[in-house]
Amino acid sequence: MEKLLNDDIVGQIREVFQKLEHPVEMMLFVSEAACEYCAETRQLLEEVTPLSDKLQLRIYDLLADADLAAKFGVSAAPAIVTAAREGDQVTDLGVRYMGIPSGHEFSTLIQDIMMVSGRDSGLSADTRAYLKGLTKPLLLQVFVTPTCPYCPRAVLLAHQFAMENPAMIRAEGIEAMEFSELSDRFGISGVPDTIINDGAARLVGAVPESNLLAEVKRAMG
Repeated sequence: MEKLLNDDIVGQIREVFQKLEHPVEMMLFVSEAACEYCAETRQLLEEVTPLSDKLQLRIYDLLADADLAAKFGVSAAPAIVTAAREGDQVTDLGVRYMGIPSGHEFSTLIQDIMMVSGRDSGLSADTRAYLKGLTKPLLLQVFVTPTCPYCPRAVLLAHQFAMENPAMIRAEGIEAMEFSELSDRFGISGVPDTIINDGAARLVGAVPESNLLAEVKRAMG
């Protein structure tokens, strides 16, 4: 089988992964039914995860592992959950990516791994305080395409938000073309487009942390 990552990219990733601090569990949910990019997504993660001994990949099936999929709020495939691991303990940090992280979105995958490994969102103290205080669920869905250079920044910001309070926040990067029905439901016409709590608020474009926080506050009432 032809590799997806060439030797140069593998070398670069291996170098970046030398900075990984804590173990990361990559959970990939696939489906036998109507999943256009499940095989490629699996191959991509199978090429990335051996590049550091701090990474572990587990592959699950949406139907066969339905209880686990439900626990992580995964209802479609391919879906990547990037979680923290300490020994046998896996901690969900609310970080999700729906679709194959190709093109510009490959950098999102690598940055997610780095951030989860560091166990730090890097957000400002004010943002952290607000997010930690949330008592109602917050869902951030960031629609992206592989050709969009600004999209990784928007996805990463949503993932940073989730990390501060994963019990209440889930953030999903969603490949808009792969999940076209979902895109149509929200009327996605340009990317990145961040949908907050099923349309309670939305933000088009890659925006600063303060802008996303303001919209989240508005959506949460």
